[in-house]
Amino acid sequence: MSAPSSAALPPGFAVVLDRQTRRVDNGRALLGGAPTTHLLRLKPRARQMLRGCILRVHDAASAALAERLLDLALAHPLVADLSPPSDARCTYVIPVRDRPDQLNRLLGSIPAGSEVIVVDDASEDPASIEKVVAQHGARIVCLPRNVGPAGARNAGLRLVRTPFVAFVDSDIVLHEDTVPTLLRHFSDPRTAVAVPRITGLRTAQSQTWIGRFEQSRSSLDLGARPASVRPGSYVSWVSTACLVARVSAIGDGFDERMRVGEDVDFGWRAVARGWRVRFEPAVAAAHEHRSRFGDWLVRKAEYGTGAHPLAERHPQSVAPAILPPWSAALTVALLAQRRWSLPVAALIFTGTAVRISRKLDVENAAALGARLAGGGVVNALQQAGALITRHWWPVTVAGCLVSRRVRRAAAVAAVADVVLEYGTEYARGGIDLDPVRYGVARRLDDLAYGAGVWFSAARGRSVAALLPEIRRAGAPAHPVKPVVRGR
Repeated sequence: MSAPSSAALPPGFAVVLDRQTRRVDNGRALLGGAPTTHLLRLKPRARQMLRGCILRVHDAASAALAERLLDLALAHPLVADLSPPSDARCTYVIPVRDRPDQLNRLLGSIPAGSEVIVVDDASEDPASIEKVVAQHGARIVCLPRNVGPAGARNAGLRLVRTPFVAFVDSDIVLHEDTVPTLLRHFSDPRTAVAVPRITGLRTAQSQTWIGRFEQSRSSLDLGARPASVRPGSYVSWVSTACLVARVSAIGDGFDERMRVGEDVDFGWRAVARGWRVRFEPAVAAAHEHRSRFGDWLVRKAEYGTGAHPLAERHPQSVAPAILPPWSAALTVALLAQRRWSLPVAALIFTGTAVRISRKLDVENAAALGARLAGGGVVNALQQAGALITRHWWPVTVAGCLVSRRVRRAAAVAAVADVVLEYGTEYARGGIDLDPVRYGVARRLDDLAYGAGVWFSAARGRSVAALLPEIRRAGAPAHPVKPVVRGR
């Protein structure tokens, strides 16, 4: 991948503060960001540039402030107000292996007159693929042997002659505004990749209990909050089920040695080179999730097998949990379940809250420090629960055989996140499944993924993908929890 352009944000470019960014010290500073919480002090002129929660670029100073807000993830592009790049031509590249019906459905959702390249990755029935492609007037490339999704995408990328490329899997259905909206992000010269929210496609087959679970909690659905995608953030990776990229930024494309996790590697390499990767949930692409139990379980395990290859390529980014020393110590104290556990945890919390408040140096610093420390505690316990039930479940099972304390911790971890998730999603009307089957599917998802991680680690003879990282957080606060469902 190439290095990003040094060009400034163009006049008229607008950013909006993230929903979690807080104005503190009577508006003289902003607190938020990811993957680490930042305190950004604003000079009087900078405060005047912010109109409510929106900043529009009109000169060099406002462009510099917008860049800073984007770099710290304190704000995101206001995509509805952005103009598309001057040359917004885009080629659709679709890797496919059989599945002619799904391909036909996808091609029917692509705007007429678009440049479309279908890459047949050695289908068992190539004639059916060729027939569908001909019906839609697309271009087809037939590969003599199966090379996997990364290799198929690269074969199509080599034929692209437009400034932008949209990689779309054959089991996707596009909304008419998905790709045009994502293209608006490229008015930022440092944006290399933009992806939509991946939602579930409702079909007759998706009405199984597994299908309904996927509708509410798919590994590919990264939520409703816009994000600057980067390792360790609340959105740390994006799927290539639907992805728009700047051709000049992505070089040769995907690592063809990877059959799983190539999408994570692709985005992380772009970020490492200084590019921005944007997650834009204002638009969506509908994905036909696996709804048959066996296929679904195998796919979850396959996701886990990408852990070791990613650990080899990105050793600083694959830890299943990232904790600052204080929250790691507090978590260990609570998991010990001794008489001294709560007093020690309270002492650690109090000391951390005081330390944070002193570094903030703003009005109401004590209350704000306690709030941030409390968020750090919740974050640490959530990550500990994920380790117990997901990444380390074989160790948990072994521990349950010999320790009552491990059994208690495992029981709490197994139930708590299901109750919280189900209650939240049910209140939003996003769940069409009873809590028992939701909970069973949630735990099976974790068991399958964790099994894939352990298989990957054993095959690679390395535990790098299983080890949490104790990372000293930068002032003034704590790392935020990554939301990584499928990886």
